[in-house]
Amino acid sequence: MKNLALLILLIFYLPVSVKAQQQPAVNDSLLLDYYQNQRFAEAADYLKKTYPEPVSNIRVLGKLAYTSQMAGRLPDAEGYYQRMYNIDSTNNAVLFSLGAINLRRGNNLKAQFYYKMLSLKDTTNFMVFKQLGKVCLERGDLPGMLVNLQKANRINPAEPEVASDLSDMYVIQKRYDDAEKVLNGSIAQDPDNMVLLQSLLKLTYSQKRFEQVKNTCLRLVQLGDGSAFTLTKLEMAYYYLKNYTCSVETFAEISPAEQTESSFYIAALAYKALKDQPKAIENLAKAIDAGISSNISDYYAEMADSYEARKKYQKAVWAYQKALQFSEKPILYYLLASVYDTELKNKSLALKYYKKYTNSKPPEKEQKYVAYSKSRLDELAR
Repeated sequence: MKNLALLILLIFYLPVSVKAQQQPAVNDSLLLDYYQNQRFAEAADYLKKTYPEPVSNIRVLGKLAYTSQMAGRLPDAEGYYQRMYNIDSTNNAVLFSLGAINLRRGNNLKAQFYYKMLSLKDTTNFMVFKQLGKVCLERGDLPGMLVNLQKANRINPAEPEVASDLSDMYVIQKRYDDAEKVLNGSIAQDPDNMVLLQSLLKLTYSQKRFEQVKNTCLRLVQLGDGSAFTLTKLEMAYYYLKNYTCSVETFAEISPAEQTESSFYIAALAYKALKDQPKAIENLAKAIDAGISSNISDYYAEMADSYEARKKYQKAVWAYQKALQFSEKPILYYLLASVYDTELKNKSLALKYYKKYTNSKPPEKEQKYVAYSKSRLDELAR
């Protein structure tokens, strides 16, 4: 809108001598009506008819360039701005427009060229470094993105978009103190900014600060954020804070279409903690169905444990066997052997799985299970 206001001022207050250079004169009222009603395509057509080629007046080229840009006619706009640059290569506004147009057109190399030219001319221009950060992201240059976001943030620490992006990068790098410092500087200026609060949520969850995760989620919900991402993080926070009832209640608020492997799994663990084993089994099964990760073996093992708690030992055996299909963790052999030994009284299968366990090189922390398995092997072999 600032650019529009400046252009309107340009139309009405150009010196008479400049306006007189172009014939016929522009109908200022008609052009103003086009701009005010966002009819930029019609304005661009009108200007092109009013100023037939060749056009060399830089002010007229500016009108044509800006109006074409607002109309979405980016090749035309770039052509006009390039002609302006050829006339006056010191015009920073033209360089910025050329960078922005090329970024929108996906020509990241050219966009980077123009923004770098600006950065060399003005090392204190926040928007230049912010845009360079975007160009680097588009090109997959994460180190370059980090450098430019850092420069932009030093110039304007309060700007939320840069602070959020920079904080998120620090979190990925596990530079939590740096991320917190960046967010604190921006949130102090805008405590209810949802973009910043989302980044704060990512930071505090990565740090396992679940009380703050909960409070941040609740604030986001209060501000109108009912996204599955926020609700799932709230569900998790309640679970880790041992507020299992609130955890399953939050899970129920997530749209079924947006429930994920993680939300199902945490719901299952919360139901287990509430001794609702049928619900735990149901949600573990859903986590498995939704699962695309390496955690499926753990989900089946948790399901088996729930079946054991309900004394449904054959189903527990089935779940342990399914877990083994996804990961042959030594402890699964021990758990199978234990069920066959103590609950199903199946001596041959207990022997089989105790042997598998002791031969599977269990980790040092499981040595007590190894010792017990060896003692059971001796007794069952008699």
